[in-house]
Amino acid sequence: MGRIVVTGGAGFVGSHICEALLQRGDEVVAVDNLLTGSVDNIAHLFGEPGFVFVEHDVTNFVHVSGPVDAVMHFASPASPVDYLEHPIKTLKVGSLGTHKTLGLAKDKGARYMLASTSEVYGDPQVHPQTEDYWGHVNPIGPRGVYDEAKRFAEAMTMAYHRSHGVDVRIVRIFNTYGPKMRPNDGRVVSNFLVQALAGKPITVYGDGSQTRSFCYVDDEVRGILALLDSEYVGPVNIGNPNEFTVLELARKVLEVTGSSSEIVYEPLPVDDPTQRKPDITLARRVLGWEPTVALEEGLRSTAAWFSRD
Repeated sequence: MGRIVVTGGAGFVGSHICEALLQRGDEVVAVDNLLTGSVDNIAHLFGEPGFVFVEHDVTNFVHVSGPVDAVMHFASPASPVDYLEHPIKTLKVGSLGTHKTLGLAKDKGARYMLASTSEVYGDPQVHPQTEDYWGHVNPIGPRGVYDEAKRFAEAMTMAYHRSHGVDVRIVRIFNTYGPKMRPNDGRVVSNFLVQALAGKPITVYGDGSQTRSFCYVDDEVRGILALLDSEYVGPVNIGNPNEFTVLELARKVLEVTGSSSEIVYEPLPVDDPTQRKPDITLARRVLGWEPTVALEEGLRSTAAWFSRD
């Protein structure tokens, strides 16, 4: 059992991590400024033994009293809608927030995990993406605030490892979906499900031929914790290597929801990646991890969550 600080603990992925840590017996200090997270995601954990929530912005000094065994830095706007609305805050949580949370880990002698992203690969020229690929990112485009914040965060994390001996882990998260996604967060799965369930047109950007790889949140969290517990230092892709076009996803959503929504097409956003697929050879080898939830099964669970009211 350990005592683990989870920044972004009230967010989509962060709240699932808090649940999984508590279930296995860890104590959790969840830290979130609630910019894009919600107390609703963790309200059921209040009163659980070993769970504490602190409302705090990690771009400011982070203090946690008592021992800390691990710091998991998952705080950041993470969907295009969010980081385009909050570009400077996104850059600050990736830079200052990473610096402050690394300082906490160094002070406590704790293991540190950075939540990085497949966006560090940008619009990739290597397919599928392996951890040794340096990426193809437009640093001055509108998406660059998120891509470069995470690239900087990775550099800062490795600098603390090399200069201060902090024991670090870096997880590169690919498209993740599941219960607790915000209906209006702008991610393609939540967009399509919400539109289909409401009988509204499903909005596909471009011609829908761009590909993504969708990992159900339970699989993602299992991989993240396997990496946290491992001895592997350096980036590891955690994502589902099954690749779908966005148009295939739209049709799958229509099938799962039984919706009669029509598919409509809108112009492609700037710097939208044409392909995204993780090579998970490393995760299989060092963690013994791979995803098990099929897209249709995960979509059904997520649709049921969106329909719960």
